[in-house]
Amino acid sequence: MSIWLGQHWRIFGDTLARFVRQPLASLLNVAVIGIALALPTGLYVALDNLQSFARQYSAEPQLSVFLALDAARSDAQALETRLRQHASVAKVEFVPREKAFADLKQGAGMAEVLDSLPQNPLPDAFVLHAKTGAPEAMERLRDEIARWPKVAHVQFDAAWARRLEAALRLGRAAVLLLAALLSVALVAVTFNTIRLQILTQRDEIEVSQLIGATRPFIRRPFLYFGALQGLAGGLAAWVIIAGTVTLLNIHLAELARLYASDFRLRPLDQADSLSLLAFSGWMGWLGAWLSVSRHLGQPVWDRMS
Repeated sequence: MSIWLGQHWRIFGDTLARFVRQPLASLLNVAVIGIALALPTGLYVALDNLQSFARQYSAEPQLSVFLALDAARSDAQALETRLRQHASVAKVEFVPREKAFADLKQGAGMAEVLDSLPQNPLPDAFVLHAKTGAPEAMERLRDEIARWPKVAHVQFDAAWARRLEAALRLGRAAVLLLAALLSVALVAVTFNTIRLQILTQRDEIEVSQLIGATRPFIRRPFLYFGALQGLAGGLAAWVIIAGTVTLLNIHLAELARLYASDFRLRPLDQADSLSLLAFSGWMGWLGAWLSVSRHLGQPVWDRMS
């Protein structure tokens, strides 16, 4: 076991030294990979911040249940008990018609006009907070309550929720599509880089095969190099995203103060950062594996001709 670990450690050290001995080529490849990864990652960060902003500042989806004008207070109490026992309702607020009428007079500036009315035209009402804000679930709850006795109308404005959910779905699809396309670019960069290294070490590889070197032994340093290059590209993408978020927050702070807000863009958290590095390292490894496997798949005598 110690011999096996020692071999891997020695090969990793040689690979790292080869990576450092080619600073310009390595830097250009890392920059290309970093920019390619920064594009979908930046879109993901923007989408995550948009979703956080929407949760923070958008009104919580609610249902307003208006009772019939002839509903007695006992009907309202029975309906309140039924609502509180409903599995989809998290919170119930009762708004008596007297309070609604007083709030309307105070806020509308029409106290004299409202006082001239022979009676209060407003019904008793309930404001419901559902356990889930999904538009489909809210609409099902609205349709169910609307059929209950002494319920005149149930109101739910789902337009904003549907628009937000549609925008987030579109954003998530765009992130996945862009990540898939640019992952191909990452694999292609690594594939070509390893291919050039294979061509420069072609004679050494062929001699090693002729004296009995196994494919895993030959493949190992190239796989390390591809994974290391991909990992460095992922780290470059993380630096780009972190720097961009920091720069934008400097300018966003002034705008937020004008609106009496403390909103700031959130960078990648620890889990997302580790996922980015693991993904970039794996894609670099995959590009290297494809390149070496393509070369080793040809017979030795075909490559020597």
